[in-house]
Amino acid sequence: MERTENRASGRQVPASGPPAGPRTAAVWAVLRRELDRQAGRALTVLDVGGGTGGFAVPLAEAGHQVTVVDASPDALAALDRRAAERGVAERVRAVQGDGDALAGLIEPASADLVLCHAVLEVVDDPAGVVAAIGTALRPGGAASVLVANRAAAVLSRVMNGHLDVAAALLTDPDGHAGSRDTLRRRYDADGAAALLRSAGLEVEQTHGVRVFADLIPAVAAEADPPALLDLELAASAQPPYRDIAAQLHLFARRPA
Repeated sequence: MERTENRASGRQVPASGPPAGPRTAAVWAVLRRELDRQAGRALTVLDVGGGTGGFAVPLAEAGHQVTVVDASPDALAALDRRAAERGVAERVRAVQGDGDALAGLIEPASADLVLCHAVLEVVDDPAGVVAAIGTALRPGGAASVLVANRAAAVLSRVMNGHLDVAAALLTDPDGHAGSRDTLRRRYDADGAAALLRSAGLEVEQTHGVRVFADLIPAVAAEADPPALLDLELAASAQPPYRDIAAQLHLFARRPA
């Protein structure tokens, strides 16, 4: 793997980022391009709802300073253990709090990159969270936002014979299926983009995540993982495949 030098520490940093499986390939592909665009500079990263560090720890291993905000003390304890085991504890900071409290937890204009993955579906005030993300970013900084896709949820329920739930997801203004639904809302690409633009962010890219990974039988996925990975990446930016993915990934930037 090509490597670049971290200017802050002199440490060798993977230029293309950590490896990714089919379920996260599209997200990491976008993040790798942003890290490469920064030419090896150590970034200040904020991971909202980052949990046990699936993204935070690899980014810290690449030489970046990462703050993880999460409501779960158990998840943050696991994050601390993972960071210590990987030798990057000094570059990972855990802050307990939920997304709705983000504005009071983070200094304005303090982050080069903000991750907000699987958060906007569950918070009380998604517009407030996105506004706080915009405030936390430095001018020219970028946000990686991952949200549940309404279309995929409808198709999944239909394929499993739950037509009443599919109808509820299709007609509810928030893409919510009632009291048993674990998510408060789901998005389509236009709606998610409009939410980010309302906070002054400019959406640069939209990709589908898990276009096929949730559909293919496990035996087929395990038979040829590289082929599935390549297929996910090839389809991730192409409508209509992008628009039926389980999640939508939007990459946006605060104007410089």
